[in-house]
This record gives sequence, C-alpha cells and structure tokens, in this order.
Amino acid sequence: MSTATTTDAPPSGPHAADRHDLIRVHGARENNLKDISVELPKRRLTVFTGVSGSGKSSLVFGTIAAESQRLINETYSAFVQGFMPTLGRPDVDVLDGLTTAIIVDQERMGANPRSTVGTATDANAMLRILFSRLGQPHIGSSQAFSFNVASISGAGAVTTSRNGQTVKERREFSITGGMCPRCEGMGRVNDIDLSAIYDAEKSLDQGALKVPGYSMDGWYGRIFSGAGLPMDKPVGRYTKKELDTLLYAQPTKIKVDGINLTYEGLIPKIQKSMLSKDVEAMQPHVRAFVERAVTFTTCPECDGTRLSEIARSSKIRGISIADACAMQISDLATWVRELDEPSVAPLLRSLGHTLDSFVEIGLGYLSLDRPAGTLSGGEAQRTKMIRHLGSSLTDVTYVFDEPTIGLHPHDIARMNDLLLQLRDKGNTVLVVEHKPEAIAIADHVVDLGPLAGTGGGEVVYEGTVEGLRASGTLTGRHLDDRTTLKPSVRTPTGALEIRGAATHNLRGVDVDVPLGVLVVVTGVAGSGKSSLIHGSIAGREGVVTVDQGAIRGSRRSNPATYTGLLEPIRKAFAKANGVKPALFSANSEGACPTCNGAGVVYTDLAMMAGVASPCELCEGRRFMAEVLEYRFGGKDISEVLAMSVAEAEQFFGSGDARTPAAHKILVNLADVGLGYLTLGQPLTTLSGGERQRLKLATQMSEKGGVYVLDEPTTGLHLADVEQLLGLLDRLVDSGKSVIVIEHHQAVMAHADWIIDLGPGAGHDGGLVVFEGTPADLVAARSTLTGEHLAAYIEG
Repeated sequence: MSTATTTDAPPSGPHAADRHDLIRVHGARENNLKDISVELPKRRLTVFTGVSGSGKSSLVFGTIAAESQRLINETYSAFVQGFMPTLGRPDVDVLDGLTTAIIVDQERMGANPRSTVGTATDANAMLRILFSRLGQPHIGSSQAFSFNVASISGAGAVTTSRNGQTVKERREFSITGGMCPRCEGMGRVNDIDLSAIYDAEKSLDQGALKVPGYSMDGWYGRIFSGAGLPMDKPVGRYTKKELDTLLYAQPTKIKVDGINLTYEGLIPKIQKSMLSKDVEAMQPHVRAFVERAVTFTTCPECDGTRLSEIARSSKIRGISIADACAMQISDLATWVRELDEPSVAPLLRSLGHTLDSFVEIGLGYLSLDRPAGTLSGGEAQRTKMIRHLGSSLTDVTYVFDEPTIGLHPHDIARMNDLLLQLRDKGNTVLVVEHKPEAIAIADHVVDLGPLAGTGGGEVVYEGTVEGLRASGTLTGRHLDDRTTLKPSVRTPTGALEIRGAATHNLRGVDVDVPLGVLVVVTGVAGSGKSSLIHGSIAGREGVVTVDQGAIRGSRRSNPATYTGLLEPIRKAFAKANGVKPALFSANSEGACPTCNGAGVVYTDLAMMAGVASPCELCEGRRFMAEVLEYRFGGKDISEVLAMSVAEAEQFFGSGDARTPAAHKILVNLADVGLGYLTLGQPLTTLSGGERQRLKLATQMSEKGGVYVLDEPTTGLHLADVEQLLGLLDRLVDSGKSVIVIEHHQAVMAHADWIIDLGPGAGHDGGLVVFEGTPADLVAARSTLTGEHLAAYIEG
C-alpha cells in the first residue's frame, strides 16, 4: 500500500481572516448626516474634525459606537437584556468591520456621594488588600478597610436538613467593615434646620411643611392623619411625643383607608430620599431646599476620612489607609515603590502601575479620596482612561470625545503619547478633536462640514494630515493659524481683591483681579485655577458664572424652552389668534394626543432593541392639527420651531412677526455662535461646547457686572475661536468684567491681563507665578505658559 504525500501550495494573498482591515460606514443619516460614506482603517488613530455641529458626534458616537454597543448587548440572554437600556439601530445602510467599542466620554463621574477617585478606578481595591495583608495590627479582610461596608454582627436560628431530618442550629455572624458609624461613610454629617422644615405657626392642613413634594391634598395628608397626628393644630403647639412622631419616627406599619402602609418621620425620610444623593444631580427646587435647610460639616468622629477608628488604627510603616488615600497620587506612587515585600510583590506591581498611569496622564496631583463628582469633565475623562491603559484587551475600538479638554499645551503631548500607546497595542482609536497639536498625530483624518447644523453633515476631506493642510477646507485653512499680540490693552477700572486664598492646593494666594478688562487665568491642569476663581470670586454679588456642568434636560427640552424663548413666542401666537398661550406648548394643551407632544412614538419590541418612529398623526410636528391652523407672521408654531436661530432672528426682528422679547434672546444665541441650531432641536443632541454656549447666551441677559467663564473654547472649532473672542470683546466694551479660565493660546494672546498659576500641579502648584500683560509674559518666558505662548505666536 503506497501513501501519496501532498505538499500544500504556498498561500496566495493574505489569510481570509486578515482581510477585515476597515470599518465601513455607508449611507449614514443619523441627525444631520447627509447619506455619507467613510472607510476607516483599523488599528490606526483616526481623528474627526469639523466645526461644532458639523456631525462629528453623530458619525462617531451616534452611528459607529452606538451600533457596536447595540450588537454587543444582543449577545446577552433575553433575561439580561431586560435590565439593559434598549438601543435603537442607527439610521445607516451598511456598517461592517465593527469591533467592541469602549466609549471614554466627558460625562461627569458618578452622582453617588460615596464614589471617589480611588473607588472609580481599581486603586482603592488594591490598596485595601495591601493593608489587609501588611497592616499592623491585623484587623481583618480587605472589607475591614472599605468605607462602603458597615460593621454588623448578629445571631439567630438557622434551619438545615441533615440525614433527612430538619435541624435547627444557633449561628452567629459578624462582618468587620471600615465604614465610620457616625457619618456612614460619607465623610460629613448634616445638621437640619427645623425652621426650614416646617412653619410652627401653621397646622399641617394649612401647609406647615416646607419640604418639596409634601402636599396635604394627596396621600401625605392621609398618611399623617393615619399616624395619629392632629392635622388642624399648629405644629408649634405639638406635644413632645407628637413632634417626635412627625420628625423622627422610625418606620412603623399603619393602616390608611384599609391599605397597609409604612409611616416614617420627616428627618429619616429626607435623609434617605434627598441627602443620600449628590447635590449636583438633584432637581433645582430640591437642591434649593437642601441648600437652605441643611448644613454639612466634616464628620467629627472620622475627621472626613469616612473610615472607622479601627480601620485607621492599622498601619504600614506608620501610614494608615486614610493617610495613603489623602496623599497626592504622585507621592503615594513613590511610597508604594519603597515597600519591598515579596509576599505581595504582584499586588505592589499592579498598584504601582495604576498610580504611575495617573502621573503619566497628568493627574498625579489628585488624591484617591477626592470625591468623583468634583472632577472636571477633562479630569473625569482621563480618570476613565486609566482603566484601559493597563488592559490586556487588543483589537478594541476606543472612542474619545475631545480628550485634550482642560489640558494646558504642556499636557497635550502626554495625552498624545497615551493615545498612540493604545493604538500601538493593536487597537482602533477614534478621536473627536479640535486642537491642532492633537490632529497632528493622526494616521487618518475625516473632516466634516462644510458648515454646522443643516449646512453640515458631509465629508469634506478624508486622508492624511498633510493632505488636510493642502485641502482648502475650513479646518485645513485654520490648522496652522497663529495669532499676534494685541497692540494695546485696556486699562482696568478697579480690582477684585483676593486675600489668603487656601482652597484645595492654593497656598495663601493674594492677587488683585482687574475689573473692566478681559482677564485670562491659566496654568497647567491641577495648578489651582478653578480653586482660585470658583473658591474666591464665584458666588460674590453681581458675579455670573458659566461653567461646564451638563444641562439637565429631557428629549422634550430644546433651545427654545431652555432659554425662555418659547414664552414670548407663545404669547405672540396667542395674542394674534385670541386663544390661550398653553395651546402653543408641545408639553401642555397643544400636544398631539398620539405621541403626547414628543413627535415620535417609541415601540418596545420586547427581546429586540426598541424603535423610535415619527408620529403618524402629527408627522413629527408635535402639535394637534387645530393648533397648526393658528398662524403668526404667516407661519404656524411647528414651522417656527423648525427654523434655525439665524432664520428666526430675521423673522422676529422685523415685519409682521416683530417680537422684541424673542429677538433679544435670538441675538444672544447668534452672538455665541449657535446661529445654526434649530429652535426645536432636543437638548440631548447638543455637544458639550454647544451646551456651555447655550448657558452663556441664557445668562448674558442677567444683571451681572462680572462674568466668569470656564474654558469657553471647549468644543469650538479653530475657526469659531475668533467669533468667541469678538463676543468677549463686546461684553467687555459694554462695561462688563470678563474672567476666563482658559488654555487656548489665542485667548491668552487676546487678554488684557493674564494670571498664571503654577509652577506645577497639586502641591507643586497653588502659587501665582506671573501676573501682567500677554506681551510681558512672552517677553519673560519665565513660566511654562510663557514658553508655549511665545512658541505659538512665533509659530
């Protein structure tokens, strides 16, 4: 029997599995995208550019990342999918070559008051294990060092089955946690002002309670009555027992109208429903009540460390876990490196790597006990990056939304290195970005435009950075923009005095902030800019602060409702037609009955992702047909809401539709560069930069003499920065004082006065290293900012 030997022919061309080197997007129509097609190389760094509102986020987040997440969710069982948000399929014809997408966005971190920088990354967990192994005296497992775990113990009968017989045994258990018993791991205790809770002169029936939502007309009236409280007696004349029942009663079962309910006193109820939440995440009226009624002070028992006395007693080389978490991360990294303990060598290596990542990414000035809710958008985004830097995953698509936000030019080079590091591990990196220094490192560039809103949504250039420079698109023309110093600066009309500022890392700073001019406060990330301005100026009388905090709004909120523009428009329609203003609100009487004024109908498809489709009755117009018969200036209300700000400004500025109150708000919106937004566009579709400028437009009409702006160039295209500078000039020329926290060199060069903080970050910062004119800063070149500004001007 002979055996024939066969030799394989050499493979012709690449393996079939290696041919999927592109993410192909064909026919994308999400939001303002105009049926566009792009092919993105995998395992490369692609930067998306274009003016604010040109469709970058719609393509990257709304199409590519959204579809990737939707497909991943569909791999889970139907049971698990039931707990996940339903994601609709993006409006696109072809999307293939996708890989798992990890989105690292600018959303502020955690509304949970127990979340810190340490718990948001793995650093805290590793540190707890380290102390449970090496800490002296030994107090227990890693949860004995956790401020999220309470110490509890108990005993009781446990029923078990043994040899076919049921046996009752007495068991005892105890859990040693690290939570401070006084403040329950919050680090602060609250004191409630009873005069803000109730009016002693009134009875409950007369509305004695001042707590939001506690109306006696509904269930609360019946519950208080069912708990045995006198409803018609002034609260000030309650007996001690009655007042105790009203305020402090522990949960007790009561019967109201034959229904079993639980009654609980006001104070414990307020603590559970309001005080356990982050103040920033509350609705405005609830936040106002909390700020009025509650004073927060550092917990006297744990001194703000959140940890019990036992957890703080266990130490490694004289340092407790509370001391370690309070250290600046760059110092903590040094301390961890000095611990030479073979028994936990892998753990020390991992912890050291995580802490070094903080330093590399420019966050070495933070401490692990810093509450996550106090981080800026840029800091939050970089903290999220740390989880991925040590990840073993490859062939993942990382999606970044302007990672250079909040970074001094000195720190941008570091961020670029990290993005390239992620790419070189074999990942696809997609970045939405405006800064020329960040665009310069791209392997591939997609430029969207040519304009914003309905004038955008097209790919105007795709290729290399060199090709972009020569392309003649708006981004290409502005990529090498350089600025010049102003020939003359304004003279101050006075000064705001700051004396002995010591918030966070400030070291007793004394500085005079000139009034009547454009002041730019700058310095590396973590040098103390926000601490100085928000800690010492914001909150003073006559100061209007426009920060980067998110606008809280639903799909129903739009620029017209947020700015108060809809009010004069509704009144004008009502007056012209002799009907009620409420008819012209899609959230009130004029709403389409089928979609309740949403314009779309949401269909839940049970096991599959839900689908939003335009309402068939109103065809997406959101109003009842009768309402659309009423006209003003020749247009119905839905046609007005479909107008862009620029069109509406002309419409309400003259002719039959002239409405001064509406025109004034529209002028402000156009001034901040939002002329392309439509009045009825949902706020949920706006980018971070658009939201901040919307806030600015809303607050421009406020009676304030000093404006504080926190990085207003966030999300602004290079071409739009000139328009912003024009707006700042107009504000100053109208008699206002403008203070801007900013890193953009064009804004620095345009300033009348610069205050530069540093020299470094964290405890290496907190000092004023320069104050004077931009020309003096460039001439001296004595600070990091001076060096970068000089290089930018000389270009």
